[in-house]
Amino acid sequence: MTLLSTRSLSKHFDGLSAVSNLDFDLPKGQVRALIGPNGAGKTTLVSMICGRLAPSSGKVIFEGRDITHLPAHKRVCLGIAYTFQITSVFPRLTARENVALAARRHLPKAKVQPAVEDALKRVGLQDRIDEDAGNLSYGHQRLLETAMGFVQQPRLLILDEPTQGLADNEIDNFKALINDLRKTTTILLIEHNMSVVMELADRVTVLNFGETLAEGTPQEIHENATVQAAYLGTG
Repeated sequence: MTLLSTRSLSKHFDGLSAVSNLDFDLPKGQVRALIGPNGAGKTTLVSMICGRLAPSSGKVIFEGRDITHLPAHKRVCLGIAYTFQITSVFPRLTARENVALAARRHLPKAKVQPAVEDALKRVGLQDRIDEDAGNLSYGHQRLLETAMGFVQQPRLLILDEPTQGLADNEIDNFKALINDLRKTTTILLIEHNMSVVMELADRVTVLNFGETLAEGTPQEIHENATVQAAYLGTG
């Protein structure tokens, strides 16, 4: 079953095309990696999917429903959670309070605190649960935002550069977390760390100049000469 689709989706900024007539399909239950050079249109695409950017043309379809003109907060209610490339935590609130704000959207009051504590434990921040988010390192703010995403129990979790700023052991923990989340959640992952992509993704979509350059399994993408030339730098 297809969970998310785009049809002829485009976004133009001052005459420049960031995404051009893009058709994209994401089946339910898949971990899909979205890769490409800087400026390829990855963040623009997911911003249109989650409702932060209005497309210039085309459609976004979620669970068979056209959500192209639906505001972002209503897409959250439908089950789309998105963590930003630039962290968007509330710096003067604690880690606990940040995750609780996200959890309250979807959980009854009695279940919020246990869910918050579980989410922070799963991302490795249980020892910083009462620390102000603004005092956390950049990498730990990324983990906090990931917890804020999946505590909402979304149907689709979009993660934009989630491993940026993480130490090697934290990346290993992140991989374990995704392998756990994939049992219940469809995941769209923008990621530059190719070892993360190769290990976690069921399929990979490569964007270049706002268009699909290639799509396939991680191994197929790794061996694709066109992708190597455009992105991996070995062509």
